[in-house]
This record gives sequence, structure tokens and C-alpha cells, in this order.
Amino acid sequence: MTERIDCVVIGAGVVGLAIARRMAQRGLETILIEGENAIGTGTSSRNSEVIHAGIYYPKGSLKARFCVEGKKMLYRFCNERGIVANNCGKFIVATTDAQAETLKGIVAKARANGVDDLQWMTAAEAQAKEPALFCVAALNSPSTGIVDSHGFMLGLQGDFEEAGGMLAFNSPLAGAVCRDDGITIATGGEGEMELTAGIVINSAGLFAQDLARKFDGLPRETIPPTYYCKGNYYSLAGRSPFSRLIYPVPEAAGLGVHLTIDLGGQARFGPDVEWIDHIDYTVDPKRSELFYAEIRKYWPGVPDSGLQPGYCGIRPKLGPASAPAADFVVQGPEVHGVKGLVNLYGIESPGLTSSMAIAEYVNELV
Repeated sequence: MTERIDCVVIGAGVVGLAIARRMAQRGLETILIEGENAIGTGTSSRNSEVIHAGIYYPKGSLKARFCVEGKKMLYRFCNERGIVANNCGKFIVATTDAQAETLKGIVAKARANGVDDLQWMTAAEAQAKEPALFCVAALNSPSTGIVDSHGFMLGLQGDFEEAGGMLAFNSPLAGAVCRDDGITIATGGEGEMELTAGIVINSAGLFAQDLARKFDGLPRETIPPTYYCKGNYYSLAGRSPFSRLIYPVPEAAGLGVHLTIDLGGQARFGPDVEWIDHIDYTVDPKRSELFYAEIRKYWPGVPDSGLQPGYCGIRPKLGPASAPAADFVVQGPEVHGVKGLVNLYGIESPGLTSSMAIAEYVNELV
């Protein structure tokens, strides 16, 4: 006889962990299943670890809402548990007079999202704080930061297990059947099992759509297509000449070649964007040559041949390169008609920052 349980969460990345934690803390008997042998082995372990402020996203979007709410929750969570979260700040820099005008629009968009702490800086004010910087004007985003993402995930896991949650590694989803009395799921691998749950949450990141197609009874037309966008990042040997993140004024295609720092103080530049058909985490050293001219616009002193392959991350996109950026999709029964099922699609940046806010939203949805 199939075992019954209150809730199954699929995918032990940062968002899945946050959701499973919330489900367990509300008193639901919850199992978090993961196909790999550890937490956060996918997108969650391949990102810049930036705590985003919530500046650029369209007003009223889930990305804007969850980022602003999640940022506050993440800082508070890390502070309470001694998890490293460096509130280092970020400069958004204009290197031409035309870009300086664009900065004013960024301030307005940020305020519309509830981000009201941006500070206008003259070139002299910005360069007094960052002597290596070139700009004609800048915005200071004091609530941007970086976080120990693995420490954050371990904190979420600890809370989940303390609330009685169970983690099943090496348990890839083999199939699922949607019925009126619950959703029966079967897993393969070392953790092979079958159980029926009243609530099932698909938080499988890059593979959310693939897993959704394994649900017998889920209308296929509700499953969006999958596109993979790969971002390559390159590191600079030694410590960063900057104490905070440096972002150029956003371009039509994205946020440009920006500078982030890791918790050890090393500078990382990216992304170099590729649209790919298959998961591939290799970083081509030659592609860094495209970066130097862009970096020198705001850091003239970047050394020749100073960049080395760092890492790459792959984002699950809901549209092709030519399409406008899509919002997060958190899809419940009101869309697909399957009682108790929530599918999360297109959970990319700012997913890390937004994770705890997404968990609250899913909690309300179910």
C-alpha cells in the first residue's frame, strides 16, 4: 500500500529548501526529494551569490516583489544564524553623459518597486570611495550585498530537519499520477519509493518542465517551453581593487559586463552570454577577450590578460533570446486544474535573493 504524506517538494536547491522549510514549519509532514547526492548542486551552486536590491525588475512583477521582500528576509535569517552576508553595496556607473540621464530612470524604477535607498553620486564622490573607478556619475545601492550561499542553504536545511522534515537524496522523480485524492509519485535511484501526497511542489529549476511532463493528468499545454541561457564568468587573480560591486548602466540585452566580488575579495566579471541547447558547464578561456574593452570603460586599469575562467551558470528561461525577459511563474491549481500541485518555472535570478519570499507565496497558495 502506498504511504501517504502531507507534502512532497521536488528539488533541493535554494528555493526548494526554502519552500520545504516553510511547509515543515507550518506543521506538514514533508519530504524533500533530490536526484543528486547533495543540496544545491545545480543553479544554486553556480551563481554570483549577490543579494540583489530589486532595482531593475518591472513594477508589479513577481521578481520585483519577491526580491525586495526576500532581501530583507535573507539578511535577517543570516544575521540571526551567523551566516556570512556582506552588505557591501553596489555602484551603478555611468561612463557617458547619456548614461547619466539613464541613471535617473533607474532611480524612478527602483522607487516604484519599493527600493528607496539609492543615492546619487558625482564622479568625485564615487571615485573618493573607489579610486580605481572611472565614471561621470553613479548610483549607490547600499542594500546590495553578497552571501555565503552554501551556508544559507545549510541553514535552511537545518531548520527544515529541525521541524521534522525528511530529505531523500539520490531520489530522482520517475513518474507521478494526479488523482482526486492526492498525487502519487514514484522515485528511482537509491531512494526508490512510492507515496501519495496532498501537496506536491515542483521546484526542480532547470528541469522543472521535464519533471512536469512526468505528471500523468497535468495538461501539457500548461507547461511552458524551456530555454537555457549560459553566463560565463571570469576571475581576476588577487584581491579586487574595488570594495563593492560595480555595474555599468544596463544595456538592452542585459546588465552588461559587471564586476562582482566573492567573500574572499576576488573580482569576477561577467556574464558572457550564450544560448545553448544542452547543459554544458565548460568555460572557454578565449571568450574573456570580449570583456576587456567593456571593463575599461569603468576600470581603465584592468591588466592585459588578467582574466581567467571562473565559473558559468545556466538560467532556465521561458522564452528565446529575442523575447523580453519573462517573470517568475508560480503555477497552481487555478491554472492547470490539478489539486495540490504547484509548479515553479523560470526561477532564475534573483532566485537566491527571493527564495524565502517565494516560499511564503507558495505557502499562501497551497
